[in-house]
Amino acid sequence: MESFLITTAGEKSTNLHTWALFIGGISALIALLLSTLLILQHLRAYNNPAEQKWIVGVLFMVPVYASESVLSLWYPRFSMECDILRNCYEAFALYSFGNYLVACLGGEDRTIEYLKSQSSKELNAPLLNQNKKNVVGHPFPLNLIIRPWDLGQEFYRVSKFGIVQYMILKAFCAFLALVLQLCGIYGDGEFKWYYGYPYITIVLNFSQMWALYCLVQFYAVTHEELQSIRPLAKFISFKAIVFATWWQGVAIAIICSSSFLAGAQPNGQKFQSGLQDFLICIEMAIAAAAHIFVFPAEPYRLMGENQASIRIRTAAAKSETQKDSEETSGKEKPSVVRLFETNVEGPGTSIKESVQDVVIGGGEHVVNDVLITVSQAVQPMEKGVTKLNETFQHLSWGGKPGNEQKIEINDQIVESTTGDRSREVTVEKRRG
Repeated sequence: MESFLITTAGEKSTNLHTWALFIGGISALIALLLSTLLILQHLRAYNNPAEQKWIVGVLFMVPVYASESVLSLWYPRFSMECDILRNCYEAFALYSFGNYLVACLGGEDRTIEYLKSQSSKELNAPLLNQNKKNVVGHPFPLNLIIRPWDLGQEFYRVSKFGIVQYMILKAFCAFLALVLQLCGIYGDGEFKWYYGYPYITIVLNFSQMWALYCLVQFYAVTHEELQSIRPLAKFISFKAIVFATWWQGVAIAIICSSSFLAGAQPNGQKFQSGLQDFLICIEMAIAAAAHIFVFPAEPYRLMGENQASIRIRTAAAKSETQKDSEETSGKEKPSVVRLFETNVEGPGTSIKESVQDVVIGGGEHVVNDVLITVSQAVQPMEKGVTKLNETFQHLSWGGKPGNEQKIEINDQIVESTTGDRSREVTVEKRRG
């Protein structure tokens, strides 16, 4: 009887996995087709590289999520590796979205100038909880531990640091989880003190919440300037993918580890990871359809046509001006002047060149920002070490204020026996 029940439960589990794989595979295929089509449209109409390289980075998140989720659902033994790759790209997608907003504002320098200009205005943003015009305040209880940020370069630096730190920590924790998994002490989904999963989850939760907070603050200050790109729709669609999927995974882990469902899981950990992968496959199909309306390529295609039209009119005007000048000079010239100037080709670049700019240009930007962020994080540590050395030096001189060594330099002019004048510098050390 017991063996019969085990066999029946196994058959139900197999049927459930088959249906989940079938539905999830169809959803992932829809997501891949829609996202690939939209990405190709942006690469063909690549007329604004400063913005579109980051749009492609955000859009590529859907194929990455969908493909890795369906692969993990198909082969559960690869779930850990797929989850690590998914987490790494999630952090890069958040970084890309932040850089996309900055590009829409005109770049870093233009963004800082805009923030400085806003410091003299009253910002109607209840979320900011401002008491002064030239600072960005914080809601309770953050206002008790964090001082207001000055609008301008400081606010931009802090916001960017908050986003980049999540990208760095997310990648680091992903590879740390892989090492712990190889050592058998990661315990994916297990909230037990001797596993690494709960500690990494806590660190990433704080890092992610801080990144989201910085992004919300940045959006609250700049949303008026970004109205032309419909920032709220983009912000909601991106937030739903990045943060909702993360909290969804945490919630599934908590529910499956609870005593209520502890004995109801068909295959334990496989059920937990499989449920997360199945839901992500369905969510990515919805996200891919939403991206078509939220990140359309049509404005950039029209931008290229307008640029081509301007170049043609400019070239034609140059040609007419040159012919008029030749007629007034009385010289006989051919009726067609510099035909190659009016033969303007269509706008845009090839897909190969667009991909190179996305990969190489975006990669260089990532490396520079990571180096800057790491240096900003190291500076306080260097100051702390310097202060600690000064404290030890102070203690070695007696440990009392005013008991440190004082150095006096006597600088006087002396005349040698040969009549040459020279400076004699003596250094004396004495205790105060």
